[in-house]
Amino acid sequence: MAFLPAAAQADNPIVQHIYTADPAPLVYNGRVYLYTGHDEDNSTTFRMREWRVSSSSDMVNWTDHGSPMSLATFSWAGADAWAGQAVYRNGKFYWYVPVRMTNGSQAIGVGVSDSPTGPFRDAIGGPLIQNAEIDPTVFIDDDGQAYLYYGNPRLWYVRLNADMTSYSGSPTQIPLTTAGFGTRTGDANRPTQYEEGPWFYKRNGLYYMVFAAKCCSEFIAYSTSPGPTGPWTYRGTIMPTQGSSFTNHAGLVDFNGGSYFFYHNGALPGGGGYTRSVAVEKFSYNADGTIPTINMTTAGVPQVGTLNPYVRQEAETIAWGSGIETEPSSEGGMNIGWIENGDYTKVKGVAFGTGARSFTARVASGTSGGRIELHLDSTTGPTVGTCTVSGTGGWQSWSTVSCPVTGATGTHDLYLRFAGGSGYLFNMNWWQFTS
Repeated sequence: MAFLPAAAQADNPIVQHIYTADPAPLVYNGRVYLYTGHDEDNSTTFRMREWRVSSSSDMVNWTDHGSPMSLATFSWAGADAWAGQAVYRNGKFYWYVPVRMTNGSQAIGVGVSDSPTGPFRDAIGGPLIQNAEIDPTVFIDDDGQAYLYYGNPRLWYVRLNADMTSYSGSPTQIPLTTAGFGTRTGDANRPTQYEEGPWFYKRNGLYYMVFAAKCCSEFIAYSTSPGPTGPWTYRGTIMPTQGSSFTNHAGLVDFNGGSYFFYHNGALPGGGGYTRSVAVEKFSYNADGTIPTINMTTAGVPQVGTLNPYVRQEAETIAWGSGIETEPSSEGGMNIGWIENGDYTKVKGVAFGTGARSFTARVASGTSGGRIELHLDSTTGPTVGTCTVSGTGGWQSWSTVSCPVTGATGTHDLYLRFAGGSGYLFNMNWWQFTS
């Protein structure tokens, strides 16, 4: 997909080279890991076959870690890689996801990995929950008890055991009262605002159940409780109905002193209810713990700190990309590819300090290559260096190229603009400046 930004400084949606949906953020070891679904191109229904992971240490430059889990991970799954959530416990990462089984019924499975970026494997070889309900959200309370909540059109929970792959007792249905989940009019079968996509967490002793409300189109609402199982009090709207997707799905985290609200819309070219994109807004809780109204923006969030160009940076770490795609690299991780003349990536808030001397990139080309133009602050901003990329004999035959840099001082957005002849030019795996 060759996307062009509506405005060069926009940073929402935060992934531009594929469609993403159903964000589930996880803070771990100084980074935010964002687990999402992947809407297939040109979808006219919910067509999803894999899950994706991106991560960031500064909330604006996101690294694409690819797809560490897909329907193929679960031998008993037949379709529908829908909205899930990953959590960390005892050295492992557990990713709870709903799928449609090969027999057609809906169930929730568990992937497990030693790394937040996978690969994930089927933890139990079959479904954890099988009662035709979807959208799991997982929470570990201060006493160590873990809970899994899920459901559309109802809302359920189970108490997970310490192994995180089994539960005690039977699933419990949460009563959807109007006092607890608001009043919906016009649908006798759905008397409350609760629709789907729960996101459960605890903050300052208060338990929050955030959910997609009143299909369709949905808005994001929430309820609170003094305990993990209720009683619930409906608190109203967080994000009103807006954007070009008839669904929405929220995930909230605190990171590095700020609070962040993730959601999805249909803001990218070709986007809509089945081709969605994840975005994020920063907000502050009210003094009493309530959540203010949050609206969708194209601006994104402020950067947390700066990016260090003097350590190796993955080429797939970007704030905005135009025209590029990503793929697994033969050298590990991912690389950017399908690069054509005029494509670019933007890296935000690069701290060059007193000045950069040279630029090095790891590249591969199955054709005759092209050029990497280094611009400051826009694709037509000052050019501080140009690296020539020659053919390497293959798209995964990697070589290192370097070029001198002048005029790169202070902190700037860095645009890597790619130039050359027609067709695909080269792939890039990583880059680094020297001071």
